[in-house]
Amino acid sequence: MAKVNLMDLTLEQMKEFLINIGEEPYRGKQLCQWVLQKGVKDFNAMTNISKALRQKLERLAALGGVNILARQESAGGDTVKYLFQFPDGQAVESVLMKHSYGRTACVSTQVGCRMGCRFCASTIEGMVRNLKAGEIYDQVLAIQRDTGERVSHVVLMGSGEPLDNYDNAVQFIKNVTAPYGLNISYRHITLSTCGIVPGIKKLAREKMPITLAVSLHAPNDRLRNQLMPINRRYPLGQLIPACREYAQVTGRRITFEYSLIKDVNDRAEHASELGELLKHISCHVNLIPVNPVRERGFNRTPQEQVNRFKNILAERGINATVRKEMGTDIDAACGQLRRKTMKAGLPQGGTTG
Repeated sequence: MAKVNLMDLTLEQMKEFLINIGEEPYRGKQLCQWVLQKGVKDFNAMTNISKALRQKLERLAALGGVNILARQESAGGDTVKYLFQFPDGQAVESVLMKHSYGRTACVSTQVGCRMGCRFCASTIEGMVRNLKAGEIYDQVLAIQRDTGERVSHVVLMGSGEPLDNYDNAVQFIKNVTAPYGLNISYRHITLSTCGIVPGIKKLAREKMPITLAVSLHAPNDRLRNQLMPINRRYPLGQLIPACREYAQVTGRRITFEYSLIKDVNDRAEHASELGELLKHISCHVNLIPVNPVRERGFNRTPQEQVNRFKNILAERGINATVRKEMGTDIDAACGQLRRKTMKAGLPQGGTTG
């Protein structure tokens, strides 16, 4: 029988697991603290749990674990990129970003991605599999162990589409924000989606006041269809009302991610059209000079044109900022480090994270 990965479980599920193996449910909180707060990888480290129970857990349960296959640190030291490998040999990327207000972990929710966005390296080989809630959580713990610093903010914006792995993504969020977990504020959690409308509506009903970041990247259906195939299924006429509904239900302003691609979506008329599209929604636009991806042939917009785009939005009452450059010297775009490592032959070892 396969062992139960305790990192996948909520407190209530931990209690149920204990009952099923003939143990007292009150031990559930202790186990959650060891597993989700302290991130122990050895049952013998659980000093307030009896030896008999530790031995039973050793037989029936697992504690997850990832290896660090690759680690890149930016020249300025403000960004660290990781390639983590799971026990089945699959690997994903995570990024630590150091800000004045805290430490942000950008984590992956899938191995690869099936959304097909043209400017993204993660989707080039398609999706391999979903990550379990504990595998998403393990990325945060591994970053904390490696740096010795507390992660204060989490962004589900690495490889994969979180709303395509809805249950595991939501379970991760509930655990990482729980008092028995890392107790990170819901308001310090951002979930990024390419625009899966049913998932956005369902997430609004979870009543979790997290920030929703929507990868928009185009102001009209014609252009967005070219850049993001998901738009053919959920066009802007469905996506924008769903975002408006999310903002109304949660009281949280939507963030729209807009990657500026030279000569594709960065002209003045695109900015004007975007301002018109978003004028009746509580939102913020995050302008991102695109990270070049060799396989896609896209180039970044010159800074002068970025500023002009931002000013046109401001003239139309749309709050917009330009994303701070972080990690451009360390394969910053999602999927680049994994693809480079795979081409070189994905190793089966690595450093325990």
